[in-house]
This record gives sequence, structure tokens and C-alpha cells, in this order.
Amino acid sequence: MIAEPGFHAIVVMALVVIALILFASERIPLASSSLLILAFLAVFFEMFPYVGDSGPLRATRFFSGFGHQALVAVCALMIAGRALVRTGALEQIGRQLARRWAKYPVSTFLATLIIGALLSAFVNNTPIVILLLPILISVSLKTTTPASKLLMPVGFATSIGGMATTIGTSTNLLVVAVAADLGIREFGMFDFALPAVMAGSIGLLYLWLVAPRLIPPREARLLTTSPRLFTAQLRIHDDSIANRKSLSEVIALTGGELDVKQILRGSENTRLLALPDLILRSGDRIQVKSTPEHLKELETLIGARLFSGDEPVDEDHPLRDPTQQIAEVVVVPGSPLDGMTLSRVRFTDRYQVMVLALYRSNKWANQPGTEKIGDIRIQAGDVFLIQGAVRSIKRLQSSRNLLVLDAKSSLPISSKAPIALLIMLFIIVTTAFGFLPIAVSALCGVILMLFTGCLKWYDATRALSAPVILIIVSSLALGAAMVETGGADFLAQVYVASTEGLSPVLILSGLLLMMAILTNVVSNNAAAVIGTPIAIGIAQQLGQPVEPFVLAVIFGANMSFATPMAYQTNMLVMNAGNYTFGDFVRVGLPLVLLMWIVLSFLLPWLYGMF
Repeated sequence: MIAEPGFHAIVVMALVVIALILFASERIPLASSSLLILAFLAVFFEMFPYVGDSGPLRATRFFSGFGHQALVAVCALMIAGRALVRTGALEQIGRQLARRWAKYPVSTFLATLIIGALLSAFVNNTPIVILLLPILISVSLKTTTPASKLLMPVGFATSIGGMATTIGTSTNLLVVAVAADLGIREFGMFDFALPAVMAGSIGLLYLWLVAPRLIPPREARLLTTSPRLFTAQLRIHDDSIANRKSLSEVIALTGGELDVKQILRGSENTRLLALPDLILRSGDRIQVKSTPEHLKELETLIGARLFSGDEPVDEDHPLRDPTQQIAEVVVVPGSPLDGMTLSRVRFTDRYQVMVLALYRSNKWANQPGTEKIGDIRIQAGDVFLIQGAVRSIKRLQSSRNLLVLDAKSSLPISSKAPIALLIMLFIIVTTAFGFLPIAVSALCGVILMLFTGCLKWYDATRALSAPVILIIVSSLALGAAMVETGGADFLAQVYVASTEGLSPVLILSGLLLMMAILTNVVSNNAAAVIGTPIAIGIAQQLGQPVEPFVLAVIFGANMSFATPMAYQTNMLVMNAGNYTFGDFVRVGLPLVLLMWIVLSFLLPWLYGMF
């Protein structure tokens, strides 16, 4: 007999549904949705007090997530991962892999998948993907192998590796912490490494042997969409329309499209200010910068002659600029550009490069008739097509705020890199052997990173993500409300009743699949935190061990392979590899099903449920 839920439980369960819809929506920022849910919970329980078995449930209970050990651990590990990126501590691994690609491409691809997975078991996989992306794109350019065959498998391999330890992903940390809050034995760092390694090995073989065959080759955007800018001169002659007209009149003739950099006059190249009332003369040279097509159009409109240097531009003498280079760069999570506009951060002045185009989710964001590119709010994962001097692009390669995708040279390794690696090792060892809780060891690691100069305070604050923090806090609040009001127990009863007649093994498998579906539609952290108390309730009602059901939540919530929005590294890979939504479904969905089938057998077998 299923006990009917009370008024508060019904409201909380309805709010969970609303929250999942909001988290899946792209119209409302994730941080805003999380804050809205948190505020509603607090106001509702203040206006309609609830008294449970453990006493009254006050609004302040929902704010405790800001001081939860899981959130502290997640934030500290994000900062520690940022230090590894800033110091280039992982670059040597990337260089060794890049050297081996030319001689042993097949085995090196497998090694890259394995190394990416191993590193992601201890470090957030975002810096691992940032490390490997330029290497793989450089390899694709040198070997003529489409980058699309490499990037997605490696991105998925890092997600698989994150399943193996309690610190592999923020999802793992949250589930373990919530389960411990509910009285379940706290998992050690490697307590679920065995099923993760066994299932992950099969997943890596799929990514090595099968996935590249399923991915259609995608041409590099750089080859087909290159609005490169050239500096040239429009020379006025006697028959030019612009001769003896004011500069403002000439600009009006072009519909305001003539962007004058400067004007040169006479044999001594006297520089004239581009004042509106300046009268142009025969022999004046107007310096402009634009695309070849636009420059030819301007040449016709004002009746001038287009020159590149001292040579007229024609079929025999096309526009050239050997000092300039074009490149693609991606905005990485934690970059100062995330959430800003190019105009606000003075991008051109800061980096001495010009943004030609912005690419987002398989479409160019600055199409004709849309807002100016400088006014578009930037998101992590956006790709810029930039142009600048070779030295400026090389300087970008060491900025760490932007990832240069088609880099030809390796990033420098900081002298602090070995220190950063030792500190990360300290975090792992002290946690693995139980000397310190993960929240404490990670926090100590951050302090060491700051004191040793591996990280500056500015970089530490940039490593923190407001959407991640707020969705964790709001999810913890929803989970607490579900438990306190009996909503979690009710949903567990409903699930058990709806699967009546099935064996516990099939019920566990169904829970695993449900979490895998949910994590590809909404935030994996939200799905995991809300799913954990429900999973524990299901296990208790079935009289089965709780551990495999908690692990079903962990593994299911980490199977974010089937959609690009399921995880932030998917968006990085999507833009860098020019993938479509269908590519993720084509490659990721079979991987989800494969991991689900393997884990549906492994978890019951390892925990004696057969």
C-alpha cells in the first residue's frame, strides 16, 4: 500500500519537475533557474511551515548547501584543476603523444583514449579536454585524418574515466556526500573503481574501434568560411568619383561602409587625419582594411584604384599579407570572456587580434542583419575565427583563457608545473588513504597552490563557476526537501510498485537507464542529487544492499554521451570538431546502451544480487 503524499511533498515533487524543465531549457540561464528554485523553496516553507520527524523544516535549511562539504570539495578541485592548466603541468604528456602520432597513429589513438580516461579519474575532465584538443587538431592537419574522427571519442573517454573515483566528477562527489548525509556508509576513493574500469574498458574499445567509423568526416570551418581581412590602399585619380569631394561625401557614397584608417598624401606620405570635411585630391591614398570582396566593391563605388603595397590588385597580384595569420580559438570554462561581450573586455586591444566571426552550436552567430559581434554575450565553448600578427597569436597560446585550436607550436611549461603536480598528488594520496576528507585535502591543496605561486587569486576566482555552484546548492535543497517531506520515499514506493513482479536486478537496471536518460536532458548534478534519496528508498523497500543502487545513480548520471548539452566538454568538442546534434546521437547513444547493458550485469554480480 502506497502512502499518500502530503501537501508539502506534492509541492516539492511538482517543483522538482519544474526545476528539471528549467535546467534543460536554454532560454533561462542555468544560474538564474537555480536561484529561482532556491528562492521559491525558502519562501514556500516560510509561508507554509512543515514539521517532520526531525522537527520544523526552516528556510535556512535550504541555504546549508553553500557550506556543504561536497560543494567545498567541488570548488576546491575546480581551482586545483585550473592550476594544472595555468602551469602547463600536463603539457609534457601531450607533447609525448603528439610525437608518437606520426609513427604509430592507431596505437597512439588508443593510448590517448586511455591516458585521457586515467587523468580524468583524478582531475576534472575539462582541463584534460583543453590539453588534448589542440594536439588532436594538429595531428589531423598533419595526417589528413578528419579531426571529427578523433575529438568526440577522446571527449567521451574523459567522461568514462571520471566514473572511476569519488573525485573524478562533481557528480560523484555529490552523490557520495548526499548518501552519507542519509546514513549510508561513505564510499572511499576507489570503492567503485572495479565496475567502472571493467565497463569503461569496453567503452574505450568501442570508442577506439567503432566510434570513428560512425562519425562522418567534417570539413574544417576555416577552409570554407574565411572572411580574412587585408590592409590595402584606395588610390584616388583624376577621374575618380571621390576626387575633389569631402571625406564625408565619399563615405556617404559607400552607404557608410568605408572605414578609413588613415589618408596618405604626396610623395612624402604625409599622414592626414580622417576628418569629415577633408577634401580628397587626385593622388591621395585611403588606407582601409576589409575582405577582398568588400574592398573590390568599395573600389567600384568611389571609382578609385585598389593597391596592395606598391602593386595594383588584379589577377596577377592578389591581396597578400605575410605578417598576418588566421586561427580558431575556443572560449574555455573559467575564461574572463565567459558571460561578457567582446566590446566590454576590449578584446582587440587586449590580445592584439581581430575577431572575424563567432561560431556557436554549428552556426555562425554574426550573420548579416543580426547584432554586432562585439555585442554578443560570449559563452564557454564559443569558437572565434581571429586574425592577427603571428606573434599575437603565439601570445594567445600561452594566455590559458582561450584555447588556440590550430596551434602549430607547443605551449611553454611553467617552472611551477612540477609543484602543481606534487600538490595534486598530495590531494589524491591523502584522500585515498583516508588521512583527510576530500573537502579538507582539496582545500589544503588550493592553499598550497596559492602560496607556491602556481595560481593567482584572480585565476582561482575565475575557476569557480556560478552556474555550477548554484545548481549544486539548489539541487541539494530540493533533495533535502524531498527527503524531509516524504516525497523521495513516495517516489521510491511508486517505482517499486510500478515494477512489481520484476527481479531486483531488472529494477536496478531500470534505475540505471532512467538516470542515463535524465542526465542527457537535464543537468547531471541535479539528476544525481535528486535521484540519490530515491535510489536509497528503492533499495530499502526491496531489502537489497544500498551500494549498487547508489552506484546506479553515479554511473547513470555520468553517461552524458547522447546530446551535446549534457556536459560542458561536449560543447567544447562539438564546436571544435564541427559536429551536429545528430553526430552525438549516432555515436553517444550506442555508447550509453553499451555501458548500461554491461553495468546492469556487473553491479548485481559484484554485490551478490544474483
